[in-house]
Amino acid sequence: MTTTDQGHGPATGRRPRLARGTIVGWVLVILAATLASILLVANGVLRADVAAEANGDVTQEIEEFRTFAAEGQDPETGQPFTSTERMLQVFLDRQRAGTGELIMGYVGRDGQVLEVRGPEVPAPGEYDLAADQAFLDEVADASSGTRDTPAGEIRWGRAVVEADGPDGVLVVAVFTADAQAGVTSTLQLLTLLSLGGMVLAGVVSWVAAGRILRPVHLVHLAAAEITEKDLTRRIDVSSDDDVSGLAVTFNRMLDRLEEAFAAEQRFVDDAGHELRTPITIIRGHLELIDDDPRSREATLRIVTEELDRMSRIVTDLLSLAKADRPDFLRVRDGVDLAELTLAIDAKMSALAPRRWLIAHVAEGSARLDTERVTQAVLQLAQNAVQHTGEGDAITLSSLLEHDPALGPVARIAVADTGPGVPVADRERIFERFSHGDPPDGRRHAGAGLGLAIVRAIAEAHGGRVEVGGAPGEGATFALVLPLGERTSDGTGGTDRADDVPDARSDGVASLLEEERV
Repeated sequence: MTTTDQGHGPATGRRPRLARGTIVGWVLVILAATLASILLVANGVLRADVAAEANGDVTQEIEEFRTFAAEGQDPETGQPFTSTERMLQVFLDRQRAGTGELIMGYVGRDGQVLEVRGPEVPAPGEYDLAADQAFLDEVADASSGTRDTPAGEIRWGRAVVEADGPDGVLVVAVFTADAQAGVTSTLQLLTLLSLGGMVLAGVVSWVAAGRILRPVHLVHLAAAEITEKDLTRRIDVSSDDDVSGLAVTFNRMLDRLEEAFAAEQRFVDDAGHELRTPITIIRGHLELIDDDPRSREATLRIVTEELDRMSRIVTDLLSLAKADRPDFLRVRDGVDLAELTLAIDAKMSALAPRRWLIAHVAEGSARLDTERVTQAVLQLAQNAVQHTGEGDAITLSSLLEHDPALGPVARIAVADTGPGVPVADRERIFERFSHGDPPDGRRHAGAGLGLAIVRAIAEAHGGRVEVGGAPGEGATFALVLPLGERTSDGTGGTDRADDVPDARSDGVASLLEEERV
């Protein structure tokens, strides 16, 4: 039985196409197309210039002859020319033919041919234009034209002098073979230079593409080296272009992955650490259980207590594990702080028989997650219950103020009359599974996760949690949360320093006069 790879990537063992080679290939293709277009245009322009220059030479000589014939005076006698042959001879004697230019004159088809040859005109032994009968027939029928000859292309024109006898003919012909050969040589040189330029462009583009794509190559290497056990690999970024931005984004992705794996590992470690003890206790008691009803009842009570403890630990661990997730908070706008304070107070009073008091109620609104804030404050209240006795006072307060670092904030505090928190422990107690050293020396039950959850909730809101109070005189824990919006009256709430139950003030505090036990 065989299986096939169903992945979306390239087949295993197949070497991937280099992006660097693709870039260089496209550069060379575009450059080659551009240079080929330039050569084609240059060929057309240069050969058109050769033709135009030859036509211009023919036209110039013909016009000069027509002007000379119109004057019609022999320079030796000062009298009109007595013959067409004499006119042609005098005119040709004055001419200096240009490169590739042949000027010839004759009277009648059988008359003497007079000619002036310029440089690079084929010798009569190579090709005699005057003896080319086909050419002479073409001259008799047309006034100008082009003709391919054994010596190459010629461009010609003729002028006729009418006389009583045979007509005189002046023919001007320009051989363009040498000029065309010059064009060909120029194009060959341009072709060689273009090929050299393409080689140079290929080398430069190869090096440049390598430098530009280096972050992509580093991303590839980093991705190949990363494993679930090592997410510390990062890519060095030395520039700020778009391709380097890919490396920056990849590094950020690795940061998020590392944080996610670290959170998962912390959850596993924490669960293993905290659940081991209750499981051991349960197992030990179940192994020792006997048929004695009282022993069985005691064992079941212990097992139930440990299972409840395990449930609380799991719930707390899940809360901490969710703290790094985007959906940890479900904030709402316009949360009425007074209503929230009263709702929390009603829930706090059911925790234990204490004197539950409210010292201050903020009047305004904020943007926050009411369920998470309630969870955090109740955890602070539960912490206060563990460090106080029956009938001791625990005071809830909320107020609006301006924080130098956070701006407008809501401060929700829980103050107790317990032993307080030593200054040295005020940072450590917010760590997972950490317990402080109270001045009274008593250790209290709990996994040490409650205050870690409180800090996670505060920081998720962009705020913080503070600890105050003097050791031996009680502790005050406060959530400091940014409002996220202005209060209804544009201020920081109403100061109710006199709204403690003993003051019996009007308004909200009057509803809280009674001490709850």
